Amino acid sequence: MFSPVLTMMMERHRIPVVDEANIDAFDFTALFFPGDWLRLAESNDVAVILPELVQAFQGVFKPIVVSRESERKLQSRYRFNAFPALVFLRNGEYLGTIKRVLDWEDYLTEIAGILTREPSAPPPFEFPEACATHDRRDHDHFH
Repeated sequence: MFSPVLTMMMERHRIPVVDEANIDAFDFTALFFPGDWLRLAESNDVAVILPELVQAFQGVFKPIVVSRESERKLQSRYRFNAFPALVFLRNGEYLGTIKRVLDWEDYLTEIAGILTREPSAPPPFEFPEACATHDRRDHDHFH
């Protein structure tokens, strides 16, 4: 289900797994959406970086891994278009998302900004650029 690297990090740092049923039970969190680790090498990179980020921010947020079965449902809830992703929540309310892997300094800057935001609705969903040029009328004939 999860990569051996992520599984090891979850055990070492006691990182829980959530699904759409119990996601709102946590106060200040960074939800980790690893995606398909067999296709996305960046997934293991974020798995290793995440506990370091928690330490860098002195435990202000708690890391939580989203179950593979809930990833797509929760992806549509938080409206991001790339894996791996970190979605930051305060009392279940959306603060921001970081997609893919960043440089360390960029993580520090982005997270510091996200943590100071007021909760808001997630941004409108954006299709990946490869899909943006596709003619949407092709899909409108299902009546």
